[in-house]
Amino acid sequence: MKRVILGLEKLLTNPKKYLRGSTLGLVINQTSLTACGQPSIGKFLNIKSFKPAALFAPEHGIYGIDQDMVLVADETDPLSGLLVRSLYGSNTSSLTPSPSLLNGVDNLVFDIQDVGSRYYTFIYTLANCMKTCAESGTRMVVCDRPNPINGITVEGNLVGEEFLSFVGQYPIPNRHGMTVGELAKLFNECFEINCDLKVVPMEGWERSMWYDQTGLPWVSPSPNMPTLSTATVFPGACLVEGTLLSEGRGTTIPFEQIGAPYIDAETLAKTANEEKLPGLFFRPQYFKPQFQKWSGKVCGGVQIHITDRNKIKPLVTSIVLLYSVRKLYPDNFSWRTETYEFVSDRLAIDLLYGNPTLREGIDSDNLSIKSLESSWDEDIKIFSLQRNECLIY
Repeated sequence: MKRVILGLEKLLTNPKKYLRGSTLGLVINQTSLTACGQPSIGKFLNIKSFKPAALFAPEHGIYGIDQDMVLVADETDPLSGLLVRSLYGSNTSSLTPSPSLLNGVDNLVFDIQDVGSRYYTFIYTLANCMKTCAESGTRMVVCDRPNPINGITVEGNLVGEEFLSFVGQYPIPNRHGMTVGELAKLFNECFEINCDLKVVPMEGWERSMWYDQTGLPWVSPSPNMPTLSTATVFPGACLVEGTLLSEGRGTTIPFEQIGAPYIDAETLAKTANEEKLPGLFFRPQYFKPQFQKWSGKVCGGVQIHITDRNKIKPLVTSIVLLYSVRKLYPDNFSWRTETYEFVSDRLAIDLLYGNPTLREGIDSDNLSIKSLESSWDEDIKIFSLQRNECLIY
């Protein structure tokens, strides 16, 4: 297998081609590694012409330790001795670095693995850093990495203006089919951040590739993204966070299984399999989460088994599951109502889906999955025009 050469490796080989001045800040986590598993911060410390001056950590922290929506505190990095500033604190203002934190920083380098779904907050940490760079005059440098679930498939609707949030800060589909470098161009050009942006491209990556075809080691980008299979279902399975169903957090296969104590696993599996969805089947499953929703309770539900990842429609798949549970257990199924990603005045499911249409359709008990999927066509056309202008590969 021919290995993809990462943007990070190209930057380290020829830093003066992409960097200016003499100082840099790093937005990194545990995924910021060379192909042989060497942490990038150690490599940057060895570059004589550029000095790391600031470190920033996204959600889950610089080592990916903290669970979702858990405040990440500032800390000291043991390798460099530098203070790590958190970009995921206790309020929305913490999500964007202050321009004062970039005083004396000539370049801000972003090198974090994305998973290809619009809900994943790392890409909005990137966008917010770009905004700060535009204000401070700092160069934004993005080291590109593969979209792990391929760079071709696009699925879903755009986020409505009233439902923009840190799980959907820009109008992009649930599955966008772009690399983080391409998204940076989209944010900068189409959504007019207008910072001094340099994307360090990969070599050898093809849009049809899945992560296990790149020759690169998989490092979990966050605590509940352990495998490529998790990332494959995530563009739909993340919607389960908008309900009181367990999305499998607290188990070894988060997002690949959903359930609740009131569900009969065999009945749900039979109902969902009747839809004959492409590229998968649902297996009756019982599991006991060790933390978060239904912690310590035996949940009945299903596990999603992927049979053809090039045919699976993760968003449709999870909508079918939500609708099936709602039809089978109307007195038990409920939506999540507490504050979600710093938003308290709109429901989590509406933020995740991007508008109230899905919730209203499921609550009406008269949802047409085919009609809902067809309603995404116009949004995908709009997005595709913007996307095509920003593709690198």
